[in-house]
Amino acid sequence: MPLTHEERQQLEQLEHQASLDDPAFAEKMRDGLAGPSSVAGPWSLVLLLAGILVLLAGVAVQSIVVGIAGFLLMGAGTYLISDAPKSTKEFSWWK
Repeated sequence: MPLTHEERQQLEQLEHQASLDDPAFAEKMRDGLAGPSSVAGPWSLVLLLAGILVLLAGVAVQSIVVGIAGFLLMGAGTYLISDAPKSTKEFSWWK
């Protein structure tokens, strides 16, 4: 949902006030919104779902090795999702 004109003005005022109060914090927040560049994207979600399926397969066949592999895949997918850039411009599929 797009912001109204008043909401945009309030947000700009808050950003301006934050940059006056604590310029280092404001700069850090501006840099944080772009997020780190990572391999994330749709593949991180695929990796997470594949990990869940492998983990369930490991439980079904009662194989510890397969279960651990699924757990590691889930962990990698979750890490990539949490490390994904926060900008919705770059990841419109995430909405």
